[in-house]
Amino acid sequence: MKIKNIEEILNRWTDKIYPSRKKFLEALNSRKLVIYHGVDPTAPDLHLGHSTNYLLLRKFQDLGHKIILLMGDFTAQIGDPTGKISARKPLTKRQVLKNCKTYKEQVGKILDFKSKKNPVQIKFNSQWLGNMKLENMMELMAKFTQGQMIKRNMFQERLKKGQEIYLTEFLYPLLQGYDSVAMNVDVEVGGTDQTFNMLVGRKLMRKYQQKEKFVITTPLLENPKTGKKLMSKSEGGYIALSDSPNQMYGKIMALPDEVIIPCFKLCTRVPLDEIKKTDNPRDLKTRLAEEIVRLYYDGKTAAEAEKEFNKVFKEKKLPTRIPEIKIKEKKLFILDLLTKTKLVISKSEAKRLILQKGVKINGKIQEDWKAVIEIKKGLIIQIGKRKFVKLK
Repeated sequence: MKIKNIEEILNRWTDKIYPSRKKFLEALNSRKLVIYHGVDPTAPDLHLGHSTNYLLLRKFQDLGHKIILLMGDFTAQIGDPTGKISARKPLTKRQVLKNCKTYKEQVGKILDFKSKKNPVQIKFNSQWLGNMKLENMMELMAKFTQGQMIKRNMFQERLKKGQEIYLTEFLYPLLQGYDSVAMNVDVEVGGTDQTFNMLVGRKLMRKYQQKEKFVITTPLLENPKTGKKLMSKSEGGYIALSDSPNQMYGKIMALPDEVIIPCFKLCTRVPLDEIKKTDNPRDLKTRLAEEIVRLYYDGKTAAEAEKEFNKVFKEKKLPTRIPEIKIKEKKLFILDLLTKTKLVISKSEAKRLILQKGVKINGKIQEDWKAVIEIKKGLIIQIGKRKFVKLK
């Protein structure tokens, strides 16, 4: 690949390169590099915000470099403290393995695990961290000081608020950093929020392997107006790579206009000069939804998702397919009905949605959160614009 094209790739999907872009380009064009990205399976779904890393890695894979997808099945049990104002809740090994069960399938929509010439390799960091002896752990801990760790902004914020910092949270960057040593990699790729952890790995590579590891940070998908992460369940707009085509399309169409261009840049392969040719936000958003569904499924599926979206949101018709659920009771309070259908997670959420006029039964808005509903076959319950259930 020509230097110009590589520069375009780096300009699009990277934020910073350590120690420098110049040195990285020299290495990239002179030898086969071992490049890795690590992900902790703390949830069953990867989301659109993760895709920036995979789109970049796919470019490196196509250039012939060795790509490793590392499952942090050991580190996930501790929990990465990055950006957290309180300690993460520890996960069991069983929970972690259950979460990462479909990760290969999700990431495989971008990375090529089946390539005969250069397949992506999957590794699990429990292979070396799970067998680490105490003497090795103490040797690792001796490479950094408490002062170096406590300087992290999030730890400083906790100290100001009088909140606890657990010793495992100090250990986390060391364990992530040791992944690079164990795999003897040349490059680590990760979001800008992982900069501290990745630079710890860079220092450990020098101390253990006498080797310079490159660190490439990728931009986080954020709302340019608010500065908040876009792909967050707590902040809205969470689009999972495992979402159905209709879910994916609908969620993208619900995104605010100001995030369309960042999503095109970081989450698609569409040439940026093509995007600038379209000024209408509605047309741009439709194109974005189509491109992303096409990326994770195919063109035909994207067209069907668009058709279904128009049917429900423009023509105000019911979806072609509505999930069905059986309820034994003959009558139920509306709050109980909504929780039984699993359209909401709690009665308090159900009550809030009713008061906001966000609940319909057979097309009629429900305003009484104390109402008793007669259970009938074919009853259609709707939450918001995208959630439907039919009683069978």
